[in-house]
This record gives sequence, structure tokens and C-alpha cells, in this order.
Amino acid sequence: MSTADRNSVVVGVDGSESAWAALRVAAGVAAKRGLRLKIIHALDFAPYGFGGPYIDSGGVFEWVEASGKSILQDAEALARERKADLEIKTELSIGSSAQWLVDLSEQARVIVIGASGVGAATTALLGNNAVSVTTHAHCPVVVVRGEIRPEAPVVVGVDGSATSVRAVEVGFQEADLRGVPLVAVHVWSDLGPTAFEDPRAAALVPRGIEDEEEAVLAEALAGWQEQFPDVHVERRIYIDNPRARLLDWTEKAQLVVVGSRGRGGFRSMLLGSTSNSLISQANCPVVVVRPESN
Repeated sequence: MSTADRNSVVVGVDGSESAWAALRVAAGVAAKRGLRLKIIHALDFAPYGFGGPYIDSGGVFEWVEASGKSILQDAEALARERKADLEIKTELSIGSSAQWLVDLSEQARVIVIGASGVGAATTALLGNNAVSVTTHAHCPVVVVRGEIRPEAPVVVGVDGSATSVRAVEVGFQEADLRGVPLVAVHVWSDLGPTAFEDPRAAALVPRGIEDEEEAVLAEALAGWQEQFPDVHVERRIYIDNPRARLLDWTEKAQLVVVGSRGRGGFRSMLLGSTSNSLISQANCPVVVVRPESN
């Protein structure tokens, strides 16, 4: 399915503050892009021993279902505060919210999910689902957490991998849509922050490596600046510690875009482990871009 065919933004809600934050972001994305908004809520009976010998299963179902419907009604009302004529569909289902979101990602333009969820009686525990969804989704996933900074730049992590190429594309699209600069961050070593403190280790770094890494970053950005001429691009190259570098940028970005996994090796950023760190620690929303589906 082409990107043009993906005309919906899907967001999961569970009644938690994190989910409401995700909903506001999802509604804004749908409104700006002229897309439909699909709001889902998964009924979770596990905390109540549904089906047990001493539980009124019918009563539990009615109570949990009513709570879920109420959450969806509140969610639709909140979304319409962003855009009254937004095309909205709500849906209730029983089962794993993570698997449901992954299934829906096959037709969605983007999935939006809260970084953590406490929820009410029908909580889907969105926080526990964030890693599962970003790992298996078929489209980009926005994990909403931290501060919202509308005037701040979009930051994209670049390592030259195929997934990183898709992240760069999404980064340019987001920066262009928001009218802000794009900061392209390339970390050429997966080593930690103290690896090169010893002069003997620093001496082992090949000569000309900085020029080579400048070329890697330039190649990753080639073509996109022509497609998005209004996007001002800033380039940042670091020697080590990709997780810390990108986490630092989450303190001053409005959005950080990374691939769900990188190519690995000494000269690249392990975006897979980095993306997991970001969705649990970032201080701004994070977009995790998945590899192209076969």
C-alpha cells in the first residue's frame, strides 16, 4: 500500500493523562494533513478475573464496556476541540491493544500512542505497549511524551541505514509541515561517553574519519533538500554515545525522528536500542520509523 493510500491517523486511548496527550497530538496531525482520525480503545478484563468461578462475568463485561464507551465519547469530544469538522471514527474491541495497533498500522499513515498509561477501569496500559508497537508496526509511530515545543526544531537521527533513509524523509516532511529547521544528527561510533578519554584510544581513530562521516551525512541528506527547499538544515556530527546525544536534543526539540533499527557496526548508530531509550526517557515526542514492508 502506498503512502497516498494511507489516509488515517490511529490513536489508542485508555483514559490516562498520557493517552489524552497522545490524542491531542493525533488530532493535530490529522487536522494539518487532512486525514481521518481513528480512536481506539481495547477492553482489558484481566485485572478483574473475567471468567473466574466467583466473578459475575456479565456484570464485569457491562461495567468495563460502559467505561470504554465513555472514554471514547470523551476522546471524540476532545479531538473536536482541535477541529470541529474532523472526520472521526471510534472503535471498541476486546484483546491486546498493542496487537490491534500493529494490525491497524498496515493501513494507517501514522500510529500515535502515549508513552505511559495508568487508565481507568479499562486501562490498556499504553506504556507497556509503546515498545511492542514501535517494534512491529508497519508505519511510523509517534510516542508522545515530554514537553510540546511548537517553535523548536525537528531532529532526525542519521546512520546511513535503509531505515535511517526513511527517518530522514519523515524528518524533512515534519520540519516542512511545521515550518521549523531540521537538525540532522549523525553519531559515527556506538561506543559510550568515556571510550575516547584515554589518549591511546583516541589515537586509534583513523585519520580523515571526520571527513568520511561528513560524507555519510551529506549522502543521507542528498536530494531531500531539493525536495524541501524551505527547510533549513543544520548538521551535527558526534564521535560517540548516540543515546545520550539524541536524549540531549530532546530537551530542545519539538520532535525527534529515528529509525527502529540501524545497520550496526563501529561506524553507525544502533538506532534500534537508541529508539527504545528515547521512547522511555525523551523529553519530547518521538517518531519511530519502521523498515519498508516487503
